[in-house]
Amino acid sequence: MSAGAYHQTRLTQDARRDVLWQSLWRYYFSNLISPDDCVMDLGCGYGSFINSVTARRRIAVDVWPEFPRFLAPGIETSVRPVTELDFLGERTVDFAFASNLFEHLTQDDFRDVLEGLRTKLTSRGTLNILQPNYRYAYREYFDDYTHRTVYSDVSICDFLAAHDYEVIEARSRFLPLTIKSRLPVSPLLIQCYLASPFKPMGKQMLIRVKPRQ
Repeated sequence: MSAGAYHQTRLTQDARRDVLWQSLWRYYFSNLISPDDCVMDLGCGYGSFINSVTARRRIAVDVWPEFPRFLAPGIETSVRPVTELDFLGERTVDFAFASNLFEHLTQDDFRDVLEGLRTKLTSRGTLNILQPNYRYAYREYFDDYTHRTVYSDVSICDFLAAHDYEVIEARSRFLPLTIKSRLPVSPLLIQCYLASPFKPMGKQMLIRVKPRQ
């Protein structure tokens, strides 16, 4: 199966995805990223996150060869597996981001990403992970036929700690699982959802880590 086939079937282009990520940038991620940062999007897909980011340097990585044509001008692109980060300079990246990525990889591949990032992150650099939480998304988790590895908010934090990463934030319910629902995807609703202590349908977790020094 080619990466292109997946994007033609399971992960088709959807304008609601851009609305979601532009809103997440405005109401959440802009508070974590400074204009002088270098931001890298691992497994960027259509680039909705990295296209929304304002930063000094933006880098997008994905194995799908078509992804560069969806990206905004000025974003550096690298078509390669996320396990191959040798193209980066040492201590380059301030904010590495991976959305709905590691459930598609084996644990060995996840480990390789962590090892590869260790020398690429700056002294204040972080890895920021958004992905399904099996604890709450177990019914739908394997509706995506490319999902290979199961993580809950507990198991992923344990995995990261076992590979010498310190968990600095863990939100077990950060977002609903998908934009494919009957609810509208609107900036106002997203802003209210992020601000609310109650997370109905919250099945995606957010985990933020940094390498142990």
